[in-house]
Amino acid sequence: MEQPFVILKITKAFVEEIRAKREDAHFHDFEELVIVTEGSLEHYIDFQMEVVEAPAASYVSMGKMHRVVERDDLRGWVIKFQNEFIPESKLNFYSNFMSSPSVSLLAAGSIGRFDSLCGIIHDEFLRETPDMATLRHLTTALIAMIESERKSNLPIERSAKMSQVATFTNFLRILEQNFRRDEGVTFYAEKMNMSERNLNLICKNNFQKSVSEIIETRKLIEAKNLLMHTSKSVSEIGYELGYNEKSYFSRVFRNKITITPTEFREMTREILS
Repeated sequence: MEQPFVILKITKAFVEEIRAKREDAHFHDFEELVIVTEGSLEHYIDFQMEVVEAPAASYVSMGKMHRVVERDDLRGWVIKFQNEFIPESKLNFYSNFMSSPSVSLLAAGSIGRFDSLCGIIHDEFLRETPDMATLRHLTTALIAMIESERKSNLPIERSAKMSQVATFTNFLRILEQNFRRDEGVTFYAEKMNMSERNLNLICKNNFQKSVSEIIETRKLIEAKNLLMHTSKSVSEIGYELGYNEKSYFSRVFRNKITITPTEFREMTREILS
């Protein structure tokens, strides 16, 4: 993508145009945020399928292998931007721990607010000389609203949400520094001065995953990146991520991704070529 920022409205004509061009799986060199106001779509991200139904926001980070299937009734907005346009957003941060962070926008009146803000961003984008700073601030506000919506969806009492969200974010930052090590729940619980039970509870409340599942997801996302973008062997990648045996790394990878690391590399190289 040559432009630093693009916003497109998803209309019936847009869906028909995209279908006519029907792209195969491809790699993103940009960040993509889809606001689904009506209908639904299917995302295929790194060979894993996710159905996103309105009202929702879905994010695909740079470097993911991506294909989308639009349903007839799909309506909403697509925002594409270069990583440096909005660096270090929460959506980008969470993408390291999930295949595709999607957030339901079910709170009363939520989708109307998102639709209105996207309309304002779109109007600015269509100006003869759009102001990039304004587009950046408005889109940052949109991302902040999505994060706020994600927090409001958490199955936690309101009084406990702020402290749990802060603790969970701290856990993710510690994990980002240590996920290549062969460490489990005990290591992270000790780092955070809390019991394994409490850390697991906070992770389940915030991500609907256990600590072990989040650790494994982070390792596998990094494994896919290394398989796609380096020439390191499967054994080297497994060892770098704390798997001391190639067979164990391959088994874990296949159980989650449904294909072996070697098959994943071969398929992605076919697409890249």
